[in-house]
Amino acid sequence: MIIFGRHAVRTPILANSALNNFSQQPFPDFGVSGVSVITPNGATDETILGGYFRLWLTQQGLLTGKDSYDAAFVYFRANGTPLILDTAQDFWTGLLPAAVVNVNSYAPPASDPLFVPVDAGVARLDEQMAVAAVNGRLGSNPGSLASAYAAELALTRSILFDYPFSQTPVPGTPYGKVDVVSLPIQVTAGNSTLPVNLGGLTDVVAAIDPFVMEYADGLPLADVGWGQLTTGGISQTFRLYNLVLDLEYRTPYLARVQSSNVASHVVRSLVQASTGNAMTGALGNPTTKIIVLTASNTNIAGLAGLFHLDWLLPGYQADVCAPSGALVFELRQSQSTGEYIVRASYVAQTMDQLRNQTALTLAAPPAIAGVFIPGCSIGNATFDCPLASFMALAMDVIDPHSADLVN
Repeated sequence: MIIFGRHAVRTPILANSALNNFSQQPFPDFGVSGVSVITPNGATDETILGGYFRLWLTQQGLLTGKDSYDAAFVYFRANGTPLILDTAQDFWTGLLPAAVVNVNSYAPPASDPLFVPVDAGVARLDEQMAVAAVNGRLGSNPGSLASAYAAELALTRSILFDYPFSQTPVPGTPYGKVDVVSLPIQVTAGNSTLPVNLGGLTDVVAAIDPFVMEYADGLPLADVGWGQLTTGGISQTFRLYNLVLDLEYRTPYLARVQSSNVASHVVRSLVQASTGNAMTGALGNPTTKIIVLTASNTNIAGLAGLFHLDWLLPGYQADVCAPSGALVFELRQSQSTGEYIVRASYVAQTMDQLRNQTALTLAAPPAIAGVFIPGCSIGNATFDCPLASFMALAMDVIDPHSADLVN
């Protein structure tokens, strides 16, 4: 099983001193020092999820319950930032609580080619092509997104500037504040981390990013969008966040450049497990039973975009990479034919499970959605995909110039 997970609940990506320029009221304090760092509640939720996978993998026969023994058959890899490393370690605590934590990572300033292949020199991003690819999806008129997402932008503005959504006419921008909703949306060259610059949409995402974390971290409801947001409202504003992820990482050209390397390693790891023979470019070794990759929602969105994967979980918008959520690939073998198949799913705690730190069991699991793999899955209830077909599909979607065979 390969578990490709997002980091846990964290503090906002901008300091409150910056965020407060976007809002009438000051943003709430998470009680944790630092920008984009895991919160204590986020750590607890991640360990709870790891504990669920412990139960599931024990039921499936991949774990024995003897942690020190099982650890030899588990491979962990995490992007080397404090947020991601802490998340991986907390997941390990739930999965193998009695074993010494062993998470593989690249120490800064080195870039992990699995998660940041452009910075690592494995892939090359053509900035002009990136801009054209995104503009091509928008009819060369990115400003039209303002009307397509008018309801979400209007809701965002009403929350930030503290007035009822239904109020007309809407009040002006408070003195000294930045109205992120009115900033022009455009597509220009970005950088290796954010491949295109979407203008005002980037600021909108920064402004709404805290909302989902406020709710999931268990802040008082009066601090969740200053008391103006329900889970439904959070989900609606999150459509803007998901829009940016879709344009930046699921756009076909960008997905091929940024996600071909991790896809190559995923596929080779599945092949290695099926043959029992060491394979260049695979993770772990032929006896590895469980591979856990921990990174950001950008990485998961990119891999999903490369293979055109979609999912929908209760309480979330389509294809949301939820805090701590994971895209899962299982390698199974038919007892009747001996054929190997790949089964994909997306697993994540619901917003309320995160907020309430709900215990997870096999009888009371997180939200789980089976994932259909276009061009590969057969028409059964679990969307099984023959490994040979998955390998052929991978050869079609992976850009060989954006992948290497180095671990």
